Amino acid sequence: MTKERIVVICPGRGTYTRESSGYLNSSSKASSDEIKWMDEQRIVNKLSSLTQLDFEPFKTKIHMSAINASPLIFACSLADYLSIDRNKYEVVAITGNSMGWYTSLALGQAINLKNAYQLINSMSSILKSQVGGQIIYPIVDKSWKIDELKREKVLHKVKEAGAFISIYLGGYLVIAGKQESLDLLLKELPPIDEYPLQLPLHSAFHSPLLSEVRDKAFSLVHKSIFGKPQIPLIDGRGYVWSPFSSNISELYHYTLDHQVTEAYDFTAAIKVAIKEFCPDKLVLLGPGNTLGGSIAQILIQNNWLNIDSKKAFIERQNKIPYLISMGLNIQRNMISL
Repeated sequence: MTKERIVVICPGRGTYTRESSGYLNSSSKASSDEIKWMDEQRIVNKLSSLTQLDFEPFKTKIHMSAINASPLIFACSLADYLSIDRNKYEVVAITGNSMGWYTSLALGQAINLKNAYQLINSMSSILKSQVGGQIIYPIVDKSWKIDELKREKVLHKVKEAGAFISIYLGGYLVIAGKQESLDLLLKELPPIDEYPLQLPLHSAFHSPLLSEVRDKAFSLVHKSIFGKPQIPLIDGRGYVWSPFSSNISELYHYTLDHQVTEAYDFTAAIKVAIKEFCPDKLVLLGPGNTLGGSIAQILIQNNWLNIDSKKAFIERQNKIPYLISMGLNIQRNMISL
């Protein structure tokens, strides 16, 4: 039987929400040896296990704090990845958004799962004290096409406020900055539905404000845990790290330097995923489905498979889904064991 070729997409911070509470325990792979090991590490360090956290009623200050949210998301994504039916699907590349890059490194075997967990914990521990923040704002019209005039106006306001573009997220811009800069933008950006929206308990990820985090990361994380990936990885610039030609030192420095202090271009990563690897499907790991709209908007930007509007995307998904979101039970069952 010919396998379908898929690109796997790993979500980042902010995807474990009240709506996705209980996600890990609902997974058939929640009891895997890897998840059990992470639970044991948490207990040794006098922290609630991930399965216990996932079981408890959702509380923003607890479940969205860096020390809990990041490993929870990693565990959920890992459980989803382990449940993909490899008799039917071949993973040809892996990418992710923001923290999802660390998950990608693990799933692509550039670092082993135990070291990936420690890497995520190290980055979370450095961020115990929040540094600045992030807001998200849409730059698309009702058909999910980029409004270039709106985009330029927002970029101008961001620069004037002394803030930074943190993530290029399809039809959204994630903006990082000191709180006074974000407060100015929250007042000046024209309201669109619930936007501009400040992301709770988020630091100014992917901006120069995290230079101290970068420096501490180099002192905590050693290059020796990195190796060449076994599956191609697409980073936050759209650069492909190949199993055959990756420079391990460069991968280490990208992960702890550029990936921390420069803008993360998720839009570029997905563009490269579809154009360089031409997968039969894109598979978005859980928890949740918050990246689904952004991925659709990137497909629209590239007129991929003649998807040129929100309507065209929905019609395609209703017939033969190209984007499989494991956070949606109906789609999850299409790809899981």
